Amino acid sequence: MKDLHSHILYGIDDGCRNIEVSLDVLRDAYTSGVTDILVTPHYIENSKYSASNKEKLKLLANLKKALKKEMIPINLYLGNEIYINDNILELVKNGEVYSLNESKYILIELPMAKMYQNTKDIIFELNRNGYVVVIAHPERYRYLQDNMSLVDEFLEMGVLLQGNYRSLFGYYGKDAKKALKKLIKTHRITFLGSDIHKADGFYTEKLEKKLRKLTKSDDEVKRLLEDNFQCVIEDRDI
Repeated sequence: MKDLHSHILYGIDDGCRNIEVSLDVLRDAYTSGVTDILVTPHYIENSKYSASNKEKLKLLANLKKALKKEMIPINLYLGNEIYINDNILELVKNGEVYSLNESKYILIELPMAKMYQNTKDIIFELNRNGYVVVIAHPERYRYLQDNMSLVDEFLEMGVLLQGNYRSLFGYYGKDAKKALKKLIKTHRITFLGSDIHKADGFYTEKLEKKLRKLTKSDDEVKRLLEDNFQCVIEDRDI
């Protein structure tokens, strides 16, 4: 598996608090069959979760060095999970936030309870400037759980969806579980990620079995867990 969404870059958001916890997560990832991970720390404008790219790169270099020392063969790439705001385009252009591995793909988090009023305008502006919006964990937003037609409006705008696969195991409650199953069955999801914050399991073996049951396609399982991730890393079209 290749993981598009994680919070293992230590001491920078609500994820791993220090490098030892990061290494614990990465050991677990390796034994679970994970080969590549995008580290996507939160970026929330005007909050404590707004570290500079310089700081992120320094922490990532330290983590890669520790990985090598521990002989854990996992590839790490840098991105951000950007909480939606009106200045995303400017923040990316100014080097304040990272797209996914500096590709055209940008991972964006929406509010949980009520949709941000300028969401569609922001997506349109990013599209117009050559970026592809990836919405993080759509199954967790109440207004999308209850309105799949809004999901389709996003898809028609060229948005891609990244589901948190642990939703399938009830990690975020029964409504998120139900929504993600429906999104996968109807082929609306492009990526699956762990959104892992601490060493509490990757479930990869159970995940593959569950996905085969939902998709009825080994090829689609491979796209969800590996191939589409690789397109992002190589900045290729999906």
